[in-house]
Amino acid sequence: MQLNLSIPALLFPAISLTMLAYNARYLAIAALIRQLHKQFEETSAQPLKQQINQLRKRLGIIKNMQASAIVSFLLAAVTMFLIYVEMRVWANAIFGISLVFLMISLILSLLEVQLSTRALGIQLKSMEK
Repeated sequence: MQLNLSIPALLFPAISLTMLAYNARYLAIAALIRQLHKQFEETSAQPLKQQINQLRKRLGIIKNMQASAIVSFLLAAVTMFLIYVEMRVWANAIFGISLVFLMISLILSLLEVQLSTRALGIQLKSMEK
């Protein structure tokens, strides 16, 4: 495949939108942790501590999602530079690595969504009792 400047440039808007979505998730979970922590300090309820621990796991996953997306974005920019200086072999290799990091980021996103859905399911079950 002949790699030109427009191919890695196509990743820029996709990665940027992905980063916005990841950041929104991070901020929402951080706000929820702050709220639950305040409740935990007042009541010392064990379920709140468990929820905070689950949210801490999710924050770790989101941090890794963001890091993978940033590396992918950076490598896409490096690819464009390598194409510009006509280092095609390196450009192809770096672009492939960029795509791998983007896939890692998306897989982590899938895992985080599954954790979130599982947590909501547990909470909904407790309401049925």
